[in-house]
Amino acid sequence: MNVAVLLLGLGLLEAEGRCFFNRTEEHCVCYNLTEESVHSIIQCLAASVVEFRGGELERYIAFPISDLDPSTIDMLGSLIVRKIIFGDLLVPEILLARVLRFFSYTQVEELVFESCIFKGRGDWDEMADQRLPILSLRFHNVTSASLTGREQDFSSLSSWLETLQELAVTGSRVTSLPCGIGRAFRALRSLDMAQNSLGDESLMPAFCKGAFPQLQALSLRRNNLTSCPSVCESVRLLHELQQLDLSQNKLLAAASSSCQWPVSLRIFNLSDTGLDEVLTPLPPSLEVLDMSRNHLHAVDISLSSLKKLFLSQNILRAAPSVRNYPMLDTLHLDNNSIAELPWDELKLLGHLQDVAAAGNPYNCSCSGAGGLQALAGMGYLGQGWPQGYTCHSPPRYQGRLVKDVPVSVLQCNSAAVIAPVCVALALLGVAGA
Repeated sequence: MNVAVLLLGLGLLEAEGRCFFNRTEEHCVCYNLTEESVHSIIQCLAASVVEFRGGELERYIAFPISDLDPSTIDMLGSLIVRKIIFGDLLVPEILLARVLRFFSYTQVEELVFESCIFKGRGDWDEMADQRLPILSLRFHNVTSASLTGREQDFSSLSSWLETLQELAVTGSRVTSLPCGIGRAFRALRSLDMAQNSLGDESLMPAFCKGAFPQLQALSLRRNNLTSCPSVCESVRLLHELQQLDLSQNKLLAAASSSCQWPVSLRIFNLSDTGLDEVLTPLPPSLEVLDMSRNHLHAVDISLSSLKKLFLSQNILRAAPSVRNYPMLDTLHLDNNSIAELPWDELKLLGHLQDVAAAGNPYNCSCSGAGGLQALAGMGYLGQGWPQGYTCHSPPRYQGRLVKDVPVSVLQCNSAAVIAPVCVALALLGVAGA
């Protein structure tokens, strides 16, 4: 079967269209292809990324897709296309089920569906024992039938799904993820379920025993999660989990919880979750903790492995004691209510590289201004310095940039200068007598 005809079946529209190839980026975009304009797809054969935009494929349900001849198979295998994007399409699932076999002859590694509507239900039996080179599968803003009761479909796709490494289903109003589906993804490393409608009650079955056994990165950002203990209980069976993103949910921290987060967890994002206290206990080997954009009054935790701590946009009145984080290299404290940074502690951190603390009401006493100027002099204060660092007190410096506050020894510690002078004068007096 002609390759151009096969590709046309994935991107047809009645309106005239054509393909545009950006040779520099090896990126080809096809809009509203028709039989008259399908010849322009030839230029996409030199692209590594191909997009098909616009189309309604329902009238092509009977589109014949037969086995390819050997010469066509060889040509498909020689293409450099690694990523294919389908956008703004109405896709009959039965057609998708038949076309998907086509990709087994290519070297496409990433398949993306954006703003697509999947209609009906496909017959996936033909995909049984069929392997595909696709390692990354992404859906964004798609509409389809509920996943409940689709376990048999996923069983037919098991030969492929058992090797899939990345899956993203974002902005698609997903409310549940059946247990059986998770068990089909034996090699999945990354799962992104951001901007959906998952609630606390739907997580436990989604991450049941045996589901996603190799999962390392999980994003549940911007769902309907509210209970930290419930989320903890749901993910505790993910023994390989290293990254967890719960940001932009409205979480409530329990007064006390015995749930233990996976000990493998290294990166934990709890930003913009409405928390007014730090979750405890936290994974002991945590390396990155993001609790920015919350309502924290204080942070009093100890994590010996922590390297990066993000606490911007809270209501902290004091910086946390960095003695509790001996490996810390990054500390962000922008837009809090902190009057002075603990310079005496910060200068002892041998790994420190990045401190961001703009937008705080600084007390520009000698120690306050001097500490910030010292951090800047060592190159630790990056973006925001010096314009973002202004004095709030004492009154004579209010509104002034911290960098402009004089902190010389004579001005900040006159006693240290006067005492030696007095001693010298006294000695001269004795000598003269």
